[in-house]
Amino acid sequence: MHPIFADMVWPALLLEGRILTWWAILAGLFVEYFFVRGITDLSFSRAGLADIAMNAASTLLGILLIPIAGIIWEFFPGIIIYKIFDIGTFNPGTWLATILMAAFLNTFIERFVLRKFFKQPVVGKRGFWLLFAGNAISVAIAFGSILYRPPAL
Repeated sequence: MHPIFADMVWPALLLEGRILTWWAILAGLFVEYFFVRGITDLSFSRAGLADIAMNAASTLLGILLIPIAGIIWEFFPGIIIYKIFDIGTFNPGTWLATILMAAFLNTFIERFVLRKFFKQPVVGKRGFWLLFAGNAISVAIAFGSILYRPPAL
């Protein structure tokens, strides 16, 4: 079911719907492959396998975790910020927070996959931030599609 049919809609729910589209998944795999190659010692084919595995894990877990993180944001600190600035849920600050939360969640999951299943201990601070950059680009592409083609009501 499309998120627009839910009784409540918040930015993370809409963003998750776009992150799960086939073209966003392919774009994310493409973008993040280069980051995986840059932060690991994996061969060309092994980096491709790692890219697919880590994105499969972050996609499956993200289906629940990204909307949950977004609803947590809505109750705190979002509700406080909304009252202070007299703004609604779909404001630039909440969108930015949603993109960052999604990128961080994906990065933590993907880093775990690289460390545990591909034995890549080199994914330290520098590697984490590079992987985060790749995830931020991937999530930003999905977000850009919301601006380019908003969900139909």
